[in-house]
Amino acid sequence: MADQSSNDGEFSLEGRVALVTGGGRGIGEGICMGFANAGADLVVAARSADEINRVAAAAQALGRRAIAVETDVGDLDSLDRLFEAVRGEYGRLDILANCAGVNVRKPALEVLPEDWDFVHNINLRGMFFACQHALRMMDGGEYGRIINIASLATFLGINPLTVYSASKGGVGQLTKALAIEFATQPITVNAIAPGYIHTEMTKPVFEHPERGPWVMSRIPARRWGWPRDIAGAAVFLASPAAAYVTGQVLAVDGGWLAG
Repeated sequence: MADQSSNDGEFSLEGRVALVTGGGRGIGEGICMGFANAGADLVVAARSADEINRVAAAAQALGRRAIAVETDVGDLDSLDRLFEAVRGEYGRLDILANCAGVNVRKPALEVLPEDWDFVHNINLRGMFFACQHALRMMDGGEYGRIINIASLATFLGINPLTVYSASKGGVGQLTKALAIEFATQPITVNAIAPGYIHTEMTKPVFEHPERGPWVMSRIPARRWGWPRDIAGAAVFLASPAAAYVTGQVLAVDGGWLAG
């Protein structure tokens, strides 16, 4: 069968509606601005009103529609309100980027049940139910892209990140399972596994006198990444160009996993 597709606008998100959880700073903010620069209208969601309002205003300055919705991804009622806001403002959803995430740095023998619940409620449970909401909106439609933020810990055990590693391992498998379930529709589900990126979450590592230089020595590119490095991969996965890419966990890590 001949390929009837066109290359026109293959990397454009013009006219698309994108929701980014954890969109107020770091990787989430970078992805918001990447989507806006590619033409998408936005819903920026996170717990901090000041941060998400700032990001939404930056997208509006580019000529995009954008709303900010205070959201705690670990609270399912809050997620319900978020998707009600998406429906109310736009009536549809084309792209979901799940960027909300937390971490607990503790040796395994010091981890408390509340540490486990805190991390998994946001990193995995909240992510799944955000996906579920999005898929209900995309199901039977003509376009759907879900992008989950995984981690090097999706592939590697990292000390002392037992709880975080378990949650991010789950993100990888969740991504693959959802991708297969919806593969017969024009819906793709992929993940991005960032390497060491300059964010508030990684600041303690970057500034650590021993850990920081060790991390740098392990990166073949010899630099830490920036949120814009993740944004480029997210725009590709959200675009028509990635229509045949699904169930993948794309490492954006300066060569860490290859080296």
